[in-house]
Amino acid sequence: MAIFHGKNSPDWTDMSNFVVHFTREYGGKSPYENILRILHSKTIKARNAFGIGKSEAPNTQSQKVACFSEVPLHLLSRFAEKRSSYGIVFPKDMVIHRKGNPILYAYKDHPATTALRAIMQQAKTVAEHAIWSVTPFVDAPGKYAHGSYFFEWEREWRAVGDYKFQTDEVALLILPEKQHEKARAFFKAAKKENTGPSYDCPFIDPYWKHKKIRKVLSDLNL
Repeated sequence: MAIFHGKNSPDWTDMSNFVVHFTREYGGKSPYENILRILHSKTIKARNAFGIGKSEAPNTQSQKVACFSEVPLHLLSRFAEKRSSYGIVFPKDMVIHRKGNPILYAYKDHPATTALRAIMQQAKTVAEHAIWSVTPFVDAPGKYAHGSYFFEWEREWRAVGDYKFQTDEVALLILPEKQHEKARAFFKAAKKENTGPSYDCPFIDPYWKHKKIRKVLSDLNL
């Protein structure tokens, strides 16, 4: 695999070498049930369209993405409070290799946003136009008639289409500490009895502090 970025120093606590996909309540299923579904299928479904072209693209399927965050692991409580305490952590390089990318926040009425929208207008009937491969990675924060849209704090990454992975490509799993022992036993049994995928990676709690998470990463040489 090509290396696309230099790893950040462990001392740079404002940066991360990982991206995280958090689960939430969806389709009548709890966040816990949804992470089990993802881990079993080894697929994060691109169920929704995102970006400034989600309503304008001739082919809305091209705007459907899997979402991640680059928020440092010791700050994941922000997401736990907004989403859930369940998530999957991937190395950043792997996600880039699968054509994932951080999104661009091009603010409402900013010249860059105006220029992008002008190109979108010209390409509105051309599904193959290159602009539609860019728009899933652009959001336009601002105040709109329907309300405010400001999500820069998420440090969001996206990958177009369903995101497929193998069990050994998961760096860490996020779940409440009180469930770690039960989860290890579950995956150990799945491996022994060949009843489903088994994840041997470490687990972290989204409310753990930097020192405790740093110990986990150091033990793995991550």
